[in-house]
Amino acid sequence: MTTEPVPRNARDEATALLPLNHEARVLEPSPPANTDPDWLADDPTDPAGASGTIVTPIPDEGTTWTELGADRPDLAAYAADHWIGSYRRLGDLTSGYDSGRDALHQLAFFAAAPKRHTETGKLGLRYTHRGFGTPFFGDDEQVRVEGDLLIHQRGDRVRSVPITTLEAATRFLRIPYRDVWFDGFHDPLSPFGADTELEIDPEVTAAIGDWFGFAASVLEEARRTPKGVEVSRVQLWPEHFDLAFEMGAYDEGRRASYGASPGDDAHPEPYLYVAAWGEIDRSDPYWNDATFSGASLSYRELLAAEDQRETALAFLRLGHDRVMG
Repeated sequence: MTTEPVPRNARDEATALLPLNHEARVLEPSPPANTDPDWLADDPTDPAGASGTIVTPIPDEGTTWTELGADRPDLAAYAADHWIGSYRRLGDLTSGYDSGRDALHQLAFFAAAPKRHTETGKLGLRYTHRGFGTPFFGDDEQVRVEGDLLIHQRGDRVRSVPITTLEAATRFLRIPYRDVWFDGFHDPLSPFGADTELEIDPEVTAAIGDWFGFAASVLEEARRTPKGVEVSRVQLWPEHFDLAFEMGAYDEGRRASYGASPGDDAHPEPYLYVAAWGEIDRSDPYWNDATFSGASLSYRELLAAEDQRETALAFLRLGHDRVMG
């Protein structure tokens, strides 16, 4: 079973570990509630509004957690655990990964996302420590998944319940369960059903949380690479259960989605991808994925890489070069 949850403010929690006059930037949502009307998710790495020296996962936007952790083992350990610096390696997937991933996908789309959407009209999710969840909304409110628990935080109050069925999850969140709750998707997720028991393994949740943490660290850095190019925010799309952002010139047909999936029917393991919005040259070996218009980098390739993050960043940047011509 998962440890009893506590109220979390990821940015304040990280800032409390830093020297005076330093302010943390992290990859997880933090209060106050996100009210930006232009985006579906928040931007926890945004350096704006800092009142001191920024400590950030993003190179060239302040002191990095990796740099500060070089002489502080406690900071290095914290950063590694939260995927903001001093990076650890991804490891082998646990048994039961496929069924656990599919159950968490159902929970993301039919419980966590509609709870936020009911309150805000927005459905984007984010990576959270060892899992995933909503940005903060309403009265500093968040829904997140850790281990085998569904957690609802409002202010400094936290409720949690073991994950069983979608009906139980939505009842806990005080929203109705609906097979169809939003009609804006071209390929909505097929529901397991309200009373189907969800197979939730805390080790699978942790593995997917690590994948989303690794991916968030890579994607947030990759979206800073080009200058003067239209770039969206990173968010977890609940219908696909993947973390992604878009970048490039839409009017010129040179735009793509850059993302990280924990796996799907065509890909049994996690993978990074670049999905072009325009035409691609299939004679170019970079465009190697036959299931969509784009390229993928498999989990096995990442596990074999000497430097996993640099391999991931190189893959994404090469895709951007191809898309932009």
